[in-house]
Parts: sequence; structure tokens; C-alpha cells
Amino acid sequence: MIGDPGPAALATDAIEFLSVPLWAWQVAFAVAGVVALVLLARTIWNPTTRTLRWWALGNIIFNAGIAVTGATVRVTSSGLGCSEWPKCTEDSFVPVATDHSAINAAIEFGNRTLTFLVMAVGIIVLVACLRMRPRRRDLTRLAAIIPVGVLGQGVVGGITVWSKLHPASVAAHFLLSTLVVILTVAFYVRCREPQGELRLTVAPAARHLATALVVLGFVLLAAGTVVTGNGPHGGDAEAPRWGFDMVLVVRIHSALAWCTLIGAVAMAVLLAQSDAPRTARTQSWLLIAVILGQGVIGYTQYLLGLPEGLVVLHVLGSALTWIAILRLYFATAERVAISGPERAPRGRADPAAADLR
Repeated sequence: MIGDPGPAALATDAIEFLSVPLWAWQVAFAVAGVVALVLLARTIWNPTTRTLRWWALGNIIFNAGIAVTGATVRVTSSGLGCSEWPKCTEDSFVPVATDHSAINAAIEFGNRTLTFLVMAVGIIVLVACLRMRPRRRDLTRLAAIIPVGVLGQGVVGGITVWSKLHPASVAAHFLLSTLVVILTVAFYVRCREPQGELRLTVAPAARHLATALVVLGFVLLAAGTVVTGNGPHGGDAEAPRWGFDMVLVVRIHSALAWCTLIGAVAMAVLLAQSDAPRTARTQSWLLIAVILGQGVIGYTQYLLGLPEGLVVLHVLGSALTWIAILRLYFATAERVAISGPERAPRGRADPAAADLR
């Protein structure tokens, strides 16, 4: 436990491999990861649509994955393993002579180093867009915003440390990650399409329902952060908690999940009864499957008293649910090349969504 006296409360250099401190291995891993990404990036120095798609997929995985590793920090009470920001301690950027246990400091420092890999992928994708000929302004614009979002996560992460893991700042950190994921998924979809006018591939009612699911999904995630901020896994034994009635917040979160499931089922039925494209129908069923799996994890958590492993798994499920919602939304419209022959469209998409989509 954090704060316990004795040998456990040592600096991370107390954990050594081959006489090298653990933090040095973590730095080396981050550097090696960035170098490996740069070497792989040679494939997009003269980018093609195919190579750009793979990097766009990596952008989604890395930005969603950092939220999952953040959950690991929280459930292991490692949130203040590095008690300062941007430094780890008042005197060092690496975890030396910390006031927390060696393993807590190592986990938090490791999560911080992963941010460099997330940023590296974002920058590589931006460089690829700048190198593309002819250059697509729509892709470049999205690719430029994503690294800014990653930087924003770092700043919010610093505020989280300064606030001693206040649940409001922890929630803001997670929700900012979900907003960045919107951009990464939008980029992935856009790089698979030509430039052109955005046209609906489904009936307007289905498009409206998909939009409502995005809003509902975000509210569901926000409610989940309230449950987290009220529960036992605050990232540190001394972290403040909301103090709300736990049964009430869990029921609200559960009700929102049920509403999301009902909306997903309604979407699947609506698409099945129309001539919607196969991609949209498939995405609707995938969303239902992910929500059901997430529900099983959630109810198991509740019955077992929030075991640590299931918390991390539930955060992973949250990321997959959010990505599935976004993929369904983006499947309800597509861009059609203006110069090509126009097919009979269902209608133009709403202008407000056209810039993102």
C-alpha cells in the first residue's frame, strides 16, 4: 500500500535488471519504440492510400490504448507514483527518490513514457499527409489537430497530478482522450474515401439515430467517469472521491447503457428493413455485440465489488464501444467524388458534420 513504511517505499532504482534501474529500461523502451516507428515511417515518405490507412489505424489504437493504460495506473494506486509534472519529482524527470513505492512509481512513469509513442504516431501521420501528392487539405487538417489533442492530454494529465487526482480532472483526462479518438476514427474513414461531397448512405431517420447514439455514447462515458470518481480506484489511497450515492450513480450509468443498447438494436432493425449498405448493417451488429459484452463485464464488476482486473477490462470495453459507435455513425454517409458520375443519393448530409466527416 502507498504510504506503508519499510523496504517497499523505495525509489524505482531499487528495482534493477542487469544492474540497471527500472526507470532506465522504461526510457530505453520508449526511445526504441519511437525509433522503430520512425523506421517504419519510411514506408509513408512517399505515402499511398494503403500505407496511410495502416498508420491511421495505428493512430486509433494508440490513442484508445493510452486510456486503458491509464486505468492500470488508477487501479494499482500509482497515480501519484510521479508526484510532480512535468517532472516526476521536484528534482528529477525520472522516478528517483520518490515518496511512493517502487512499483507505483514505475507504473506511473511507464504510462507517461507511452505518451511519446502516441505523439510519434500522430506526427508520423501528419508528415505523411504533408508528403501526399496531391495533398489533401481535409486529411492534413485532421492530422494536424490530433497531435494537439495529445499535447492537451498531457496538460490535463499535469493538472490531474497537481490536483492530487481529483475525480473531475481524472474524468476530464479520460473524456479528452475520447474526443481525440473521434478525430482518429474520422481520419481513418476519410483516408479511405475520395475528396468530394458528403452523401447519406442510409435514410435520414437512420442518420439521426446514429447521431443520437454518438451523443448518448459520450454521456454514457461521462457517467462512467462519475462512477469511477465515486469508487475505490482513485489512483491513490489519498485521492479525493465524489461522495455520491454509489448505488444511484451506478444505476444511472446502467440506465444509459441500456438506452444505448436499445438505440443500437433499433438502428440494426431500421437498417435491416432498408437497402442500407452492408457496412452500416455490419457495424450496427458489432455495436450490439460490444455493448452486450461490456454489460456482462459491468454487472460482474458490480457483483464482485469492482476487482482491479475487471476495471481495466471495462475501460477497454468502453474504448471499443466508443469506436463502434463512431464507426456506425461514419458508415451512414460517404464522400462521393464530384468529378465522377453521380449515383442516386439518398440526400446530402447535414452541413455541420461535413467538415469532420
